[in-house]
Amino acid sequence: MVQFSPSALMRGEGTKARVVRGTMMTLVGFGGSKVLRLISNLILTRILFPEAFGMMALITVFVGALEMFSDMGVKTSIIQSKRGHDPVYLNTAWTVQILRGLLLYVAALFLAGPAASFYEEPLLAQLLPVATLSMAISGFGSTKEATANKKILLGRITAIGLGCQALGIVINAGMAMWLQSVWGLVFGGIVANIVKVTLTHVALPGERNRLAWNWEVFWDIFHFGKYIFVSSIAGFLINQGDRAILGKFVSLTELAVYNIGWLMASIPMAFNRLFGRRILFPLYAEKPPSESEANRRNIARVRFVMTACMLSISLALGITGDWLIQTLYLPAYHLAGPILVLVALAGMPTVITAAYGGLLLGSGDSRSFTVLLIVTAAVQTTCLYFGVQAYGSLGAILAPAIAVVVVYPLNAMLVHRHGGWNPLHDGVYALVALGITTVVLTLHSDAVARVLAGEY
Repeated sequence: MVQFSPSALMRGEGTKARVVRGTMMTLVGFGGSKVLRLISNLILTRILFPEAFGMMALITVFVGALEMFSDMGVKTSIIQSKRGHDPVYLNTAWTVQILRGLLLYVAALFLAGPAASFYEEPLLAQLLPVATLSMAISGFGSTKEATANKKILLGRITAIGLGCQALGIVINAGMAMWLQSVWGLVFGGIVANIVKVTLTHVALPGERNRLAWNWEVFWDIFHFGKYIFVSSIAGFLINQGDRAILGKFVSLTELAVYNIGWLMASIPMAFNRLFGRRILFPLYAEKPPSESEANRRNIARVRFVMTACMLSISLALGITGDWLIQTLYLPAYHLAGPILVLVALAGMPTVITAAYGGLLLGSGDSRSFTVLLIVTAAVQTTCLYFGVQAYGSLGAILAPAIAVVVVYPLNAMLVHRHGGWNPLHDGVYALVALGITTVVLTLHSDAVARVLAGEY
């Protein structure tokens, strides 16, 4: 009789062993990252003023826009491609990545002035050319990270990420105390990024990257990435459109308060994206659900467990969010509490359906993935634009949930072609989400009223 051995499972090289280890590393990395980010926020909110965090939110939006508007899916193509271990493929991908980073920085230099004018914040014209240096630096990051992700070998990737984030906290705090301005956060981010890029080369296994060019590889990356490029623009609008639009219509203080509440409340959504990218996407690529009933059952089982965990976190954040903010932050940030509660609730539809994107990409159907994101982005951005003007932060909070519900039929149709639609999972957890929403809103009716009244 073959006996189950947890130690063998943890050491094995089979798919199941790698998924178990990858899941554990993802949990450790994600949890550690969020704890470190909270520590960073608690330290920096006691050193700097709210407007500095509002300004940093605008910088983050600008950098995120440039990165996503030019994404060719280099790392994704390495994970998805059957040539993802070929040195010629990897070195050409690395060269493409470097060129992209340098072009992004040049674009940032030209766009800094117009961005400052759009948001009516002159300081942005000085901050953005410095802050966007990180994009050029990131382009030199080793492809070893993508190949480790392809094999679901995430231990060292997790250690590098957490180590660099911890170092960034120390640098940011020191620079903020010294400069007493948002410049401290900008310089701290650059230093931490240099360290991270260096570690991807020296601390991960694999061949060292060299500059190389192969037209066949380039066109392979380009053809796969052309849909990723368009979908990344849509992805930016979905993931950061709320702050991009809010930044135009509200004060920096209100944007800072919203951002603090959103960052903590988005934990379930962020984990879903991370888990999908590091675990489900490689799993879908290796064990497509369209190939066998066993593959469908196994992936469905993983999704049921993960969604239950994420909605449990949503419930916990919904119940304790207001208390957490009031306990941890200074009074100037207390309205982030009810914002946290509402964002946690509004994010549940995304948590339930987010894994379907990984199925489309894992199946090589980047076209359908792009169509889905474009439609979602169009619906969400429309809701954001009119919702923010009419209801302020509340409009930004509700727009993503409305978009997911409206686009769900299209989502189901696209993933059904690849044997991945799971109506039982979606229906059960939709009812659970409704129950959680009812309980939390009943408990926090007064806090929600504060957001409606705009008590900034």
